[in-house]
Amino acid sequence: MDGLDEVLAAVDAFDRTLVTGLLRPRPDRAADLVELARAVAGSPLAASVAEAVEKAAAGAAGEDHFVALAAARTALLGAAHDALTSRADETTGRTRGEPAPPAAGDRQSVNLLAAARTWLCELARTGWQGIDHELAGGAAPIVSAMLPQPGLRRLATLLDGFAAELAASCPGTALDRVPARRWGDLWSRALLLTCPGAAGPPAAAPAAGRLLPLGVDLHEHATAAQAQVHAVFEPADGTPPRLVRASVSVPKPDTVVAAGVWQLLRPHLSLLAALGEGRSMDLDGMPLTDEGDLIWDDAQARPGEPADALATARVALSTATAPPVAPLDRHPTRLAEPVFLEGYDTHQDGDTLTFTVAGQTFPVDTDRIPEAGPLTPETVAASGACIALLRWDDGEFRLQPLAVLATVRRKSVALHAGAWAGGTTDKAGVRAEKAATDAVTVLRERAGRLLRK
Repeated sequence: MDGLDEVLAAVDAFDRTLVTGLLRPRPDRAADLVELARAVAGSPLAASVAEAVEKAAAGAAGEDHFVALAAARTALLGAAHDALTSRADETTGRTRGEPAPPAAGDRQSVNLLAAARTWLCELARTGWQGIDHELAGGAAPIVSAMLPQPGLRRLATLLDGFAAELAASCPGTALDRVPARRWGDLWSRALLLTCPGAAGPPAAAPAAGRLLPLGVDLHEHATAAQAQVHAVFEPADGTPPRLVRASVSVPKPDTVVAAGVWQLLRPHLSLLAALGEGRSMDLDGMPLTDEGDLIWDDAQARPGEPADALATARVALSTATAPPVAPLDRHPTRLAEPVFLEGYDTHQDGDTLTFTVAGQTFPVDTDRIPEAGPLTPETVAASGACIALLRWDDGEFRLQPLAVLATVRRKSVALHAGAWAGGTTDKAGVRAEKAATDAVTVLRERAGRLLRK
């Protein structure tokens, strides 16, 4: 893709400057800053970024200059996102909605935003190799003051997780490998969110119609889990179907793993039960953002008729409109387009599985298949039809399977990553759920004892 490598090279150059810090940048790091300025020279950011680069190269950058550098980095990755999304839309033949004008954000709590911005700028001056526990811990009081305010929780959560990663990596001088791209992403996103008005609430309108689940993308962390259900929404007013998402996130003990995670997620999202049972849902007045996210409320949804996800994907995915992406969310890792494939050739080379369809070969990201379901790399390799998320990772498009039609013991069987979301009779799933129940019961008893003391 023309220009993509050059954009990512400019981002990498700037990320190298954050590794060593911008308090007293070396000559080679100053050259990396110039590369960033050159990459946005034809954009409206050109003048402010050129000034910021000059100041940063001299070790005299202020907060406004760091914000300009973060904006340039974000704009470059946003351009990469747009190019990759256009390529994905060409491949799938999908149309995409137009973004709405951004809503005005909450401009209160300016002092807290300024405190967060000061901490982030100090990180940039120090560099990842210079971090210590004192610097990483500087975010703690800021996060504590932000969390009680709903409008600041998005930034507070980001700062909290970022500071925890930095603290776990202290001292920076001992790091064998620095996750420069990841920390650069977190730093630049957090810094832009400190600008008053940047983190406004997404515009949402009530939606009524039929929701047809396609599959669930499960994200697990030692202390948190998130389920993101991808679906096709058919509006009751007869307008074209749309691709939408519904998500739920919960904290979890690190002892709750595999199918046990569903126990924590299930009470907060009735859609998971419908997904496990293979049913549609009828929505009435459910808030739906312009970016395609349903703000789920069980009171505005009820179970509908049986709906086979593979049949939905085969019939509806080609005509569904994809939602636009909010400006600050435009990043290559955000790309996750539901696609339906069939009649492909599979090839296994060691641990690498690929699908070849219509003359194009796609690696299959089997590492993303959750353990909390019956879908396995072996069944994916034996499949003849597949619902997957088209992603971009490590310089290429990849497929993340959500559901497959595979031959198991000479029978054609549909297997879904979220088949156990609503409960299961599968022996492995039952064992995992029982273990999770026992773990949660013990933790609740211990917590109750501590509270009584």
